[in-house]
Amino acid sequence: MMRFHNFQVTGLLGDPDLLKATLGKLVLVVNVASECGLTPQYAGLERLYQDLKSHDFMVIGFPCNQFGGQEPGTEQQIQEFCSQRYGVTFPLSAKIDVNGASRHPLYAWLTDRENGYPGNIEWNFEKFLIGRDGSLLMRYPPNMPPEDKGLMHDIADALGV
Repeated sequence: MMRFHNFQVTGLLGDPDLLKATLGKLVLVVNVASECGLTPQYAGLERLYQDLKSHDFMVIGFPCNQFGGQEPGTEQQIQEFCSQRYGVTFPLSAKIDVNGASRHPLYAWLTDRENGYPGNIEWNFEKFLIGRDGSLLMRYPPNMPPEDKGLMHDIADALGV
C-alpha cells in the first residue's frame, strides 16, 4: 500500500526527495499560489508550522499554476516571495500539477476514491492532513483558514496533544 512518504517529490530548491523527512510526522499538505486571494493563508500556515514543529508536525506547500495562472513565477521567484512576504520556512515543492493528465502521482493518490476523499482539487490552498504512518486522514476546502477550530482540533487529536 502506498503511503505519503513513498512518493518522489522534488523540493523547490532542488532537494530530490522532499518527502523523506515526513516519515513519522503529521503533515499538512497544501497546494499554494502566490497571486491568489487566499495567499494570505501563508501567514497562518507558517504560524501553525512554528507552533507545532516541535511535536513532529510539518506543513508542505505544493506550488501550482493550474488555477487562473496564479503561480506564474520560477522556483526562485516563488521562494523569494514566500520568504520575504510571509516569512515562510516550511518546505515547498517544485511546481506541480494537481489536476488533469499531468497531475503529479502524489495528488492522484490524495484524490483517489480508495483514500476516501475523491475528486479534483477545487482551487489553491486545498489542504490534506497526513498521519504519522503516511495515511490520508482528512481533506479540507481551500477557503478553510489554517486557524480553523475544526482543523486545529483534528491536528491536536492526531498529535495526541
